[in-house]
Amino acid sequence: MESVQEVPRIRKPKIRLHIGDGYRFIDDIVQTNYLNTVCEEARCPNIYECWDRGTATLMILGDTCTRACGFCSVNTGRPTWNDPTEPTRTAMAVKKMKLRHVVITSVDRDDLKDGGSKIWAMTIKEIRRLNPTTTMETLIPDFKANSTQIQRIIDAAPEVVSHNIETVKRLTKKVRIQAKYERSLETLNILSNSGMRTKSGIMLGLGENEKEVIETIQDLRNVGISILTLGQYLQPTLKHLPVTEYINPKQFQKLKEIALQIGLKVVESGPLVRSSYHAEKHLF
Repeated sequence: MESVQEVPRIRKPKIRLHIGDGYRFIDDIVQTNYLNTVCEEARCPNIYECWDRGTATLMILGDTCTRACGFCSVNTGRPTWNDPTEPTRTAMAVKKMKLRHVVITSVDRDDLKDGGSKIWAMTIKEIRRLNPTTTMETLIPDFKANSTQIQRIIDAAPEVVSHNIETVKRLTKKVRIQAKYERSLETLNILSNSGMRTKSGIMLGLGENEKEVIETIQDLRNVGISILTLGQYLQPTLKHLPVTEYINPKQFQKLKEIALQIGLKVVESGPLVRSSYHAEKHLF
């Protein structure tokens, strides 16, 4: 983002590996209940820290996505997942984990007429029914900006609704392939206009420049986003998009300050920040 002449070469951020009792407890519940987690599927660098704290991001609607984003390690293909018991199983798992706050996400299911929105709504309601004191963030697909499908999420009323813009407009087609920058903004705008507390995230290190990042932050604020995460893109496998640049931590801090000046209320910004990082702290 800044030229190599201006700053020293920044290396890949180090990931701390610590397997504690909290991690083992969450892992046992995930495996015995046949749950999918984005923590595992997306190879999140914070999995040990978060699971050890007793927080996890559960992924519904299977483990196969209908889209093939260049940054994401989740399986891509024709999904066969069709489990009507999933909402209840997910809610029971949240109860077993004794979570005070839970993040739910999903693969894209463009193969379904409702985009998976009915299962989404059922899952939120079941979690609420079995865990009345648990707060919730839902990290949703764009649902192709279909207002009927998005309304099902709104009606289920999670405390926070998130949809990640992921990258700047110029790189969207390369990074997200089947997604559209303006469509993501429209999805977020529908959510914000309904009164939902909305959130989004941007990955850095894919070839964007500072001006483009600031423009993206402004676009997100213009559609009502109040919570933002900024993190370093890390290439999950050699088949995925390469890292163009490892961003200086000082640049992350600079962008955080700019985002707050633009009007965002909460900004998590740093090399290892991911969309669900410190999610329990976003209930302002």
